Amino acid sequence: MTTRPIRIAPSILSADFSRLGEEVAAIDAAGADYIHVDVMDGHFVPNISFGPLVMASVRKVTTKPFDVHLMIAPVDLYIPAFAKAGADIITVHAEAGPHLHRTLQAIKAEGKKAGVAINPATPVSALDHVLEDIDLLLVMSVNPGFGGQSFIPETLNKLRQARALIGARPIDLEVDGGITADNARAVAEAGANVFVAGSSVYGGNDAATYAPRISAIRAAASTRLA
Repeated sequence: MTTRPIRIAPSILSADFSRLGEEVAAIDAAGADYIHVDVMDGHFVPNISFGPLVMASVRKVTTKPFDVHLMIAPVDLYIPAFAKAGADIITVHAEAGPHLHRTLQAIKAEGKKAGVAINPATPVSALDHVLEDIDLLLVMSVNPGFGGQSFIPETLNKLRQARALIGARPIDLEVDGGITADNARAVAEAGANVFVAGSSVYGGNDAATYAPRISAIRAAASTRLA
């Protein structure tokens, strides 16, 4: 469990790309705390999404923080481009390169918050020696690469381990994959405070549904404090 503020970060991977700017503006108006930007390269993960130019084009429609999840390898060369395109938080995978500490230094050099993501099979102990260099720890609750997957139940144990590892450090614990209003309470009780939600917010791509869906996830996550 954490006392850090609950944040809901809808993933634009599930948006209607034919009207992406409108979709970003819609989740802003619906109460999103962050805009989660999933960048996939078809190499590190088996899918391709978009690059910094597309992200920059929608940066202008919202002032909400861009929470950028780089599922790419190698990653270091692209950090300046995504920083320039408007990222506020840049998260890289621990598995994506041999020099994680150097990568985190590169993010900080751009004046951005630094996050590290770990895949389902990667232990949280992989981050033992970089905890002082990160602002966010992202636990993948599905195998990265595609939206709409089901939450992996073992993630709850992993989140508890991550929360224990973080301790009193000012680090957000984010979870990504299969998050819904039905499991948000258990995920929050395990220690997460940032919830990435793709199809559970954007499903059907009807802007009228976004606010109640975001509110439902937030309410479920917040009941742990009652």
